[in-house]
Amino acid sequence: MTLRTDVIIIGAGPAGLLLSQLLHLGGVQSVIVERTTRDRVLARIRAGVLERGTIEAMAEAECDARLQAERIDHDGVILGFDGELFEIPISDITGHKVTVYGQTEITLDLIEACEARGQQIFWNCPDSVLDRVTTGTPIIRFSGEQGAVEIEGRFAAGCDGFRGISRNTIPQSERHEYEREYPFGWLGALVDEPPVAHNVIYANHEEGFALASMRSETRSRYYEQTAPGEKVDDWPIEKFWDTFTRRLGTYGERVKTGEPLEMSIAPLRSYVSEPMAYGSLFLAGDAAHIVPPTGAKGLNLAFADTRRLARALIAQFKGNDKLLSNYSAEALARVWKVERFSWYLTSMMHQFPDHSPFKKKMQRAEFDYIISSEAGQKMIAENYVGLDF
Repeated sequence: MTLRTDVIIIGAGPAGLLLSQLLHLGGVQSVIVERTTRDRVLARIRAGVLERGTIEAMAEAECDARLQAERIDHDGVILGFDGELFEIPISDITGHKVTVYGQTEITLDLIEACEARGQQIFWNCPDSVLDRVTTGTPIIRFSGEQGAVEIEGRFAAGCDGFRGISRNTIPQSERHEYEREYPFGWLGALVDEPPVAHNVIYANHEEGFALASMRSETRSRYYEQTAPGEKVDDWPIEKFWDTFTRRLGTYGERVKTGEPLEMSIAPLRSYVSEPMAYGSLFLAGDAAHIVPPTGAKGLNLAFADTRRLARALIAQFKGNDKLLSNYSAEALARVWKVERFSWYLTSMMHQFPDHSPFKKKMQRAEFDYIISSEAGQKMIAENYVGLDF
């Protein structure tokens, strides 16, 4: 089977689905190719703290009805250090709020919108090969349910995550990669219990980091810092709750414990691959960069890329090639600012095994500066709600 389309989208995660929806509304055709199944995509447990730009993107895509009905808005963020807690009034400082709405729910909303309008999505295509990206007609080949499939497009959009095929289509000699591996992971537990506080709590305890977040008014997502090499089996639930409540300080007394629906450990890294464009291929989201989850920027940064790329591609098909030619440089300028904030918050709020007493004092001094400085609080607030683009 041979197909032709305007844009080949590799990846049916939130970024690829959003791109398809925005392109459709702009009169541009696309076909989506996903390496795994629809059920597997919807089974991924991810963060759910949304910047204002992500809310705007869902509205632009005409996929925000359920989000608007079920969203939980936050007007601040709580930082803790050695048991001392301080709430930064995000809304008062910026005039904006952040919203809690699960990434899984966003993915479902986008899938249903795409399916309702007949968007062509090829699921479960693990053998996909992307080729000819340096020509005007990139092509992707894979085995479908009805045999070999070949799709030719005018452009290709790599929205297939860190382990996808898109970035590796760019020759190593043409890529510059920047990476920081952090010497710890996050153990997360999802529980059907009310959240401990209305706003998200980030706490630095002498034993390690803890984060109290939520997915709804009745479902909470809690995390704590783990050592390299640790596995979920090393953390029986009694140990998890004992450690988590102790690290959370006075809020620990309010935690309603329960049997988790899911537990997993995620490593932390900062990563950027430059450029985000090569020939007719354009990268968005985790295909080009990874941020540590501190600050909840992964999905939001992917959506910022996607909105920018959608605008550029739509303009291209209307005869204006300036946005697309500038896409990589302009996207990367914002990516590095977001990387800086996630790195900064991670560096301040975690216990590092190689930190000297001096470095620990510097962490504390940074926290003290923030709680005593309007300028410091404004920096946190404007980054937390999302930078303009």
